[in-house]
Amino acid sequence: MVVPVILVSSDVRPLQGYTWHAAPQPYLEAALDRAGALPLILPSFGDRLALDAALDRVDGVLVTGSRSNVHPSLYGAEASERDEPFDPARDATTLPLIRRAIERGIPLLCICRGLQELNVALGGTLGREIQDEDGRMDHRAPDSEEQEIRFAIRHPVMVRAGGCLGRIVETDSIDVNSLHRQAVARLADALQVEASAADGTIEAVSVQNAPGFTLGVQWHPEYWARTDGPSSRIFGAFGDAARAYALARNGVFGRAAE
Repeated sequence: MVVPVILVSSDVRPLQGYTWHAAPQPYLEAALDRAGALPLILPSFGDRLALDAALDRVDGVLVTGSRSNVHPSLYGAEASERDEPFDPARDATTLPLIRRAIERGIPLLCICRGLQELNVALGGTLGREIQDEDGRMDHRAPDSEEQEIRFAIRHPVMVRAGGCLGRIVETDSIDVNSLHRQAVARLADALQVEASAADGTIEAVSVQNAPGFTLGVQWHPEYWARTDGPSSRIFGAFGDAARAYALARNGVFGRAAE
């Protein structure tokens, strides 16, 4: 079996006197075990990176979630302390990375912050502290130090029939976890809704007329990819798209199909 190479976004964090460029293990394990891919972390050096040189060598891009938020200035809003923490080095890397991956037709999976970056990269805006809005449920994680409680599957989302996500999960409703306080406000023109929560929160999107697989989800399928059917299917579909791209990229698609 072809093992596709997946580029994974990184957070920038100070720790033990160093500046670290890192990605949480659940994303890497889901890419490895459920997508059947080799995950490689891309450092967040912004415009110092030759992104096309990196994308020339990979078969997919995974944009992870994070406790940090996209800086409001990137979608025309003023920042406040309540919007923190920020990660400007990540913003400077992921937004152009997302746009270029879409342009090149490289399979792209964006999770939580990643979905928000996808929306901002294509010209959309974000709502902040959405739990304070009338009619909205509280999408934040439960207050706990235990990760299994924080990432517990909590509420259903309605899936658009016949869409990218619908074809993957093969049902009109799935249950997901919820760990966010920001969400899509104005949807970018190039995006279409793939799933929504009962309160209207956009939970999944895809890129209209994209040349390759592109999916963004607001929840965290990586955490339950080993045990939850829809979560496993999402990473499986991403891996299948990356494998197909790898075969085409290496000019062996026709021979592999024989």
